[in-house]
Amino acid sequence: MAEQKQVIAVVGATGAQGGALVRAILADRAGRFAARAITRQVDSDKARALAALGAEVVAADLDDQASLERAFAGAYGAFCLTNFWEHFSPEKELAQAANQARAAKAAGVQHVIWSTLEDTRNWVPMTDDRMPTLMGKYKVPHFDAKGEADQLFRDLGVPTTFLLTSFYWDNFVYFGAGPQRMPDGKLALVFPLDEKRLPAISAEDIGKCAYGIFTRGKELIGETVAIAGEHLTGAQLAEKMSRALGREIGYANVPPEVYRGLGFPGADDLGNMFQFKRDFNDYFVGIRDVAFTRTLNPDLQSFDQWLARHKEEIPLP
Repeated sequence: MAEQKQVIAVVGATGAQGGALVRAILADRAGRFAARAITRQVDSDKARALAALGAEVVAADLDDQASLERAFAGAYGAFCLTNFWEHFSPEKELAQAANQARAAKAAGVQHVIWSTLEDTRNWVPMTDDRMPTLMGKYKVPHFDAKGEADQLFRDLGVPTTFLLTSFYWDNFVYFGAGPQRMPDGKLALVFPLDEKRLPAISAEDIGKCAYGIFTRGKELIGETVAIAGEHLTGAQLAEKMSRALGREIGYANVPPEVYRGLGFPGADDLGNMFQFKRDFNDYFVGIRDVAFTRTLNPDLQSFDQWLARHKEEIPLP
């Protein structure tokens, strides 16, 4: 009789990171893990697609700790995350993170990966006016709440690996970060980064890296692991995209205060985020070691490789 596989319960299984992890688990037919895909809507097309691949699909809601406890029951591992852009509320992120941490503790999960980001207030205190304070107590709300939530897992004694992710190249397709039409009619990537480098990665590779962490057993429990696929300047991103698309795309550097005023939802948050990455670039790039990332995921893609697969999906205005 074949040995029963250990279950990894994956929160956000129909999203970018969670979906990529579920597919990575299922792709390793010889591996020791089985995928439990956690989603609010088990009848969605994405959930059905994961079930067709071989995942166990289970319903749970991040706002309902009891549902998470049921979803985590019997699982060896759990991949936990929150999605700020669904509701724009750091307080909701903190509450959802707490629900996941408490549920993992109650279910006796042996290894949790918490998909997190820096609490930028450790670098830019509330009294520092180099960037505005947002929502009363945050500098980069979608970073800060995740970073603050790290302590929830530590305080509960949950065996956790803290996974610091990077900018998704997929944002060029789905999040409006792709080329913009400039006043002179030319296309350009618009970021407030000066000539600093932007650590970035494909969402698919985040899932594969998370799987790599689980396959190492307990080695990385208690550790903070930071990942990236490549570190490129805005000009380098634009040059590579130009070559892949066969269109001239420039790089338009704008001051953070201009980016914060662009008017789209979350512009102030993202303007502060890019300023944080610019002003603390040595730290932000340095901790996200590409060579180490490749040890977790030997198939790690470069930006050129990602573009070769996804260039047709990038919308051009």
